[in-house]
Amino acid sequence: MATAQELQDKYEPRPDPQSLTSNPPDNSSSGVDYEPHPEKSIKVTPERQHIVHAITSLYSGSASEKDMQVYSQEAIYDDPWSYCDTRYKIAGQWYGIPKMMASSKTLKTEIVKSTPTELIFKMQQEYTPRVVHFSKPVNSLISLTLDENEKVKYHKDMWNQKDYNHEGLGKIMKTLNGDQLTKITRPPGTL
Repeated sequence: MATAQELQDKYEPRPDPQSLTSNPPDNSSSGVDYEPHPEKSIKVTPERQHIVHAITSLYSGSASEKDMQVYSQEAIYDDPWSYCDTRYKIAGQWYGIPKMMASSKTLKTEIVKSTPTELIFKMQQEYTPRVVHFSKPVNSLISLTLDENEKVKYHKDMWNQKDYNHEGLGKIMKTLNGDQLTKITRPPGTL
């Protein structure tokens, strides 16, 4: 069994947001545009389309064991708030969406890269928290590293053009969130 550090070293994607988001809006000072343009999406195999569908279903609150099967047992999920180093901990994130959000829906996606080991797409997700009931669309760049069985080994969700730091207090907070959320969300132990 690989350690989280070994998985991160081997599978962490390092996408170049500027080259992958080549349609920046006039008001983008960074030259990065995470807003999806579905008409520009590249064609992928049905198997790859299934992976995108399962991931967007999870973002939309499916919290299903079937959708979770796109992840390898040993996988990492990495976003600005969480760092999860097993499929079970990743499930903790997805099983939390229906508990925290009145709704979460994928508005649009654009697949920007597909190689034998990578699948990268832009996604616009609309979140409506249970407490506030104010909807907010969020654009992000989703980078998936796949193993030889087409299972997700590393899932990186970038909300801005900067890559994540895996050091210091930020890493501690992200890991703590990833490690503890399963106690609240209680995903099935079979994951």
